[in-house]
Amino acid sequence: MTFDLEALYIDLHRHPELSFQETRTAGIVTKHLEELGLEFEEGIGKTGVAAMLRNGEGPVVWLRADMDALPVPEQTGLAYASTARGTDPAGNDVPVMHACGHDMHVAALLGALEQLVATKDEWSGTIVAVFQPAEEYGAGSQAMIADGVLDRFPKPDIVLGQHVTPLPTGTIGVRSGTQMAASDGLTVTLLGRGGHGSRPHSTIDPVVMAAATVMRLQTIVSREVDPRDVAVVTVGSIHAGLKNNIIPAEARLELSLRYPHDEARSRILEKVERVVRAEAQASGSEQQPVIEIDHTLPPTINDVDSTARLQLAFDGAFGKGTVIDPGMFTGSEDVSWFARESGAPLVFWFWGGIDPALFAAATAAGTVERDIPTNHSPFFAPVLQPTLDNGVRNLVVAAREFLGSAATE
Repeated sequence: MTFDLEALYIDLHRHPELSFQETRTAGIVTKHLEELGLEFEEGIGKTGVAAMLRNGEGPVVWLRADMDALPVPEQTGLAYASTARGTDPAGNDVPVMHACGHDMHVAALLGALEQLVATKDEWSGTIVAVFQPAEEYGAGSQAMIADGVLDRFPKPDIVLGQHVTPLPTGTIGVRSGTQMAASDGLTVTLLGRGGHGSRPHSTIDPVVMAAATVMRLQTIVSREVDPRDVAVVTVGSIHAGLKNNIIPAEARLELSLRYPHDEARSRILEKVERVVRAEAQASGSEQQPVIEIDHTLPPTINDVDSTARLQLAFDGAFGKGTVIDPGMFTGSEDVSWFARESGAPLVFWFWGGIDPALFAAATAAGTVERDIPTNHSPFFAPVLQPTLDNGVRNLVVAAREFLGSAATE
């Protein structure tokens, strides 16, 4: 069985689905798993899929890919650009795009499984392939765990995963220790007193309260965090009001917080709460603001010994200089829940999806931040090849490194 992986990727890119709505994507995955003759279960954690390839005695290696897309209008100009739309959790009709490359992750894992099936006489052990929903909500891995994926499949001896990123193709970025930051998603509801826009003195304006709060929150990182430390406080969404002559009764802010460890988390959360409550009081609010934590993601921490071992394997397979230390990413991931809940080591790496000539030109011009779209940008689209082939090879090399050798079993 040979898949047309490029056609598969293009199809996935054209038909993205929002978190916990990945039914079509899951159906494509299960179709190919059936063709490979693998055991699998679908509907785990609502839309997740897990497959198993048993091949004699040996280690259990989990390979994970996420499947969901984002509410972003695609502006890549690709012939296969998404024009899809979806319904978000609030019931809004939104554009949908694979702006984070999860379509590439799915295609690469299916391609790796095809190669691992074809080379079963060369290795031994068990592979569990996890196609996870809702990474963008930070909830998919925990949903699958709550639904018993760790009980229904052999527990991992190691968890492996990868993410396409704006590095040059042919580059792998991985480091020991903290690879990605921890994060919290917060919803802050500021409560005022609504009224007519012509009589602001009779109201407590939550729009002004929100504006003051947003500006004051910016001082947490700039004035209260040691410049040598890593922290991010982002207000990504503001919602208030429905008409220009009505002062609303409330305003809602959605925040994204990032930090490298639990101690920093407690400090930043305390500072955010202090600012929010103080600005509400300064605005004369008669009700305390409501602060809700929507999700919490731990830092993505790569096991030191396993990472060193995999770096050597990548160097041996692809040549010296392929692997770089990309530093700690302030983005966050939920892959580590599989490792944390099972007690297994984790190695999570990045692989490049940008034309090397384009990246080199932007680097020379000092315009990387402007000219190289990042994940979540409406312009983000990894070059199809060799990104896809590299993603397949990465997973095969990584899995084979931690599986047993058939010749010595």
